[in-house]
Amino acid sequence: MSNENFRFSHQIRVRWSEVDAQSVVFNPHYLTFADIAITEYYRGIGMPYPEAFDVSVADLYARKTQIEYHAAARFDDLLEIYVRVSRLGRSSFDFHLELVRAEESIATIEMVYVHADLEKRQSVPLTQKFRDACTAFEKTPPER
Repeated sequence: MSNENFRFSHQIRVRWSEVDAQSVVFNPHYLTFADIAITEYYRGIGMPYPEAFDVSVADLYARKTQIEYHAAARFDDLLEIYVRVSRLGRSSFDFHLELVRAEESIATIEMVYVHADLEKRQSVPLTQKFRDACTAFEKTPPER
């Protein structure tokens, strides 16, 4: 398992309440893990959410999520969640996440977020501050 393209990761330990009757993590919890790690990523690049974003005018919305499961995470597993912005568009951007347990890939998550005006409910350009923070932080520059 190579995570050389990632500069950021966050650890999460699987809790008893997150496993199902088969003693594996119940599917929706992977999105909770991703959300926690993304929140920490924002903090890590100096753009803590929501303080660093003008969410009274425009906010970030999840547009698409794709999860590919590779192995089962179980109770008390320590998961390392690697996060990076892999693409920066005009008004949208992509997160790439890798969930790893002791060098074993558990899941890959791709998420697309769009920056949208709250009142008009239309996409608006990402702020230059956010673009600069992502570009300066990432080991591998996001695609444009």
